[in-house]
Amino acid sequence: MKFTINQKLLKKELEYVQGIVEKKSTIPVLSNILIESVSNDRIRIIGTDLDCTIRCEVEASVETEGVICVQSRKLFDIIRLLSEQDVHFESDDNDWVKLKCGKSKFKLAGVSSDTFPEVPNFSKMPLKLSAKLFSYFIQHTAYAITQEQSRFTLSGAKLILASNVAKMIATDGHRLAYIEKAVDETGNIDVLIPKKALTEVTKICQNSDSDVSFGEDPNHIYFEIDGRLIISRKLNGTFPNYEMVIPKSADKVVKFNADDMKIAVRRVALMADERVQSIKFAIRKGEIEISSQAAEEGEAAEIIKAEYDDEDISIGFNWKYLLDALQTDSLEEETETDDDDITPTSNETLCLSFKDANGQVMFHPEGNDFLSVVMPLRV
Repeated sequence: MKFTINQKLLKKELEYVQGIVEKKSTIPVLSNILIESVSNDRIRIIGTDLDCTIRCEVEASVETEGVICVQSRKLFDIIRLLSEQDVHFESDDNDWVKLKCGKSKFKLAGVSSDTFPEVPNFSKMPLKLSAKLFSYFIQHTAYAITQEQSRFTLSGAKLILASNVAKMIATDGHRLAYIEKAVDETGNIDVLIPKKALTEVTKICQNSDSDVSFGEDPNHIYFEIDGRLIISRKLNGTFPNYEMVIPKSADKVVKFNADDMKIAVRRVALMADERVQSIKFAIRKGEIEISSQAAEEGEAAEIIKAEYDDEDISIGFNWKYLLDALQTDSLEEETETDDDDITPTSNETLCLSFKDANGQVMFHPEGNDFLSVVMPLRV
């Protein structure tokens, strides 16, 4: 195989591939990517870990058709340090790959393309959502996906598309994230998507103004964005009944400024016990007092204004779960913020709804269609 490609174009596609390809694997070939010619002006790049696969196509000048299989990380490290010129690739009969860019020359050990796993057949893509909307869905749910590998059915998010409504739900058993939007799409899908696939799809969606096309077969779900295809195994099993978790009789409501709360929680959390990570809300008429204490380190407290006119109540929270639940960015007005910047940036109002100190607590912005449910801690 022999082809020439622009360094900048190749670098961009290899960046997408890195998150899927296994850096260290018990199956050595999974640390490699497959590069094959599609036509005389395009090549295809494929990477997989067997559960998740990415396939990208990019412009290139193909002089001799063929296929090469080369170590993914090493190739990426080389390409990203080259100058923005054309990169020339040529394979030898013994699977070695030579590349040249300007005055730089490299020779990489490849492996036989016959050992590379077969990619699932491309499935029809009958459904579409905007990339911006799908990225927004993931942003407001992925944080609630469990980190425990043993809880298989909770290690992804549930996507439901039916009756012109799209929903995404995630939970780890201690909290739940839910988002719903009316859409123009009339198709139907109900699938559990692994977190890794969501992460990789987000990377592409964030740089796209087009649509995400969906398709599925009995074992896989397919996402196509700007000509890039991600194929993921579905999660099998029964997802919890999320509708039972969302409180229906949460008649007590507190309203407060979201940024004021985030800042106060982050400050008070500095003195929270590192083992239980708990802070306490003392909710009173017109205010919330946020406090924490660690037996060997000290304590902290801060009061913020709030709209509340009911009985006094105290509720405990895991402060890390709480910060995740305090997301407020709307789809129309997403902003990038620095995690180390604790300066208020908006006047967004957040609602906290609950029935009592022992039941589920629901956080939801006024006028938005996503919510977080958090189980309280004993205080």
